[in-house]
Amino acid sequence: MKKWERKLLHTTRGVFEVFIKGQGDPLCVTHHYSEFNHTGDYFAEAFTGTNQVFLINLREAGGSDKANESYQLSMLETIFDLEAVREWLGFRQWGFAGHSTGGMLGVLYGIHFSKSLDFNVIVGAAAREYMTFSEACIYNKAHPDFGRMQELIEALKQPDLSLEKRKELSVERTKLSLHKPEKYHELFNLDIYKGMSAARMNFFIRELQVYDITRKLAFISVPALVMCGRYDVQCPLKYSIEMAEGIPDSRLIIFEKSNHYPFLEEAERFTEEYGLFLRNMK
Repeated sequence: MKKWERKLLHTTRGVFEVFIKGQGDPLCVTHHYSEFNHTGDYFAEAFTGTNQVFLINLREAGGSDKANESYQLSMLETIFDLEAVREWLGFRQWGFAGHSTGGMLGVLYGIHFSKSLDFNVIVGAAAREYMTFSEACIYNKAHPDFGRMQELIEALKQPDLSLEKRKELSVERTKLSLHKPEKYHELFNLDIYKGMSAARMNFFIRELQVYDITRKLAFISVPALVMCGRYDVQCPLKYSIEMAEGIPDSRLIIFEKSNHYPFLEEAERFTEEYGLFLRNMK
């Protein structure tokens, strides 16, 4: 598999590490607390056949700048950083695609900077805090896998973990969010690995408690493709339905055989739906 090209961009808001792959119109992909590297990302890989993908390490992730102040790790400040990256690259507009907390950033991006976007793809995400009022969410204490998920998250934050142990824990964590966990090795069969920014994750957990932008969804003025697995345990389906109902120009796709990873669990349909979305915009 072709590796991703690495670049360090010296923007007006700091230095950001970006990995680039694919051909076509530009597409921004990121995640709120993942640390990417030259092996790429499974979600980002799904778009390299149709777009030139810019996979961005945010502040405190990978080779990007550290935060001088804690507020720089907030979701809104992150959107300002993404805008600085877009401006440095010279794009008047680009697409955005985000999965999970990456999708949450996409919603916020669309609310504040629709003028900078061609379209928005939001997968397995939410426009408000999704744990407290949904027992179907694995981060809700009533969920049977809540305790083990918390143990795995805390373990993965440890900076001295060996790569082998990190992979082992990551596999277990991911299996908790698959419709058919036994298919893990079939689905995650590429040489892709990534880390987690503990600083970003810790700030996000605090910010999430007051996160609710549902009443601003109407400000998203670009076409939006909202996709979610029927059995998503991280950001349950009802939150995607809510986003699709609130975004004026949106299309909701529900994957009936997926949990949190429809781009792998139903990869063929995911590609088809994204392609149809692009064609319908033209």
